[in-house]
Amino acid sequence: MMIQQEQFDDLLSRTALAALFYYPEIAVDDDGPNLQNDIAYCLEPVVGIADEDAEQLRVAIGRVITNPTAHRSELLSLVIELAPPPAE
Repeated sequence: MMIQQEQFDDLLSRTALAALFYYPEIAVDDDGPNLQNDIAYCLEPVVGIADEDAEQLRVAIGRVITNPTAHRSELLSLVIELAPPPAE
């Protein structure tokens, strides 16, 4: 299954939004808002991607949400690697 560039753009937008609203006191395994739910929300646009790619994205997204400055280039590099080349 080929994931389109627009889907990766949506993933990045969702990740940026989740990072903007993240606060360290957020519970990791609570029934309310939590980091795992935020990561799942960010991955929704790329449902169907290979499991190993999804796991790499899951880790990178979690890092970006909790510390965007330190980890955003890692996520961008991964998205560039996984996304199809832009149409000219």
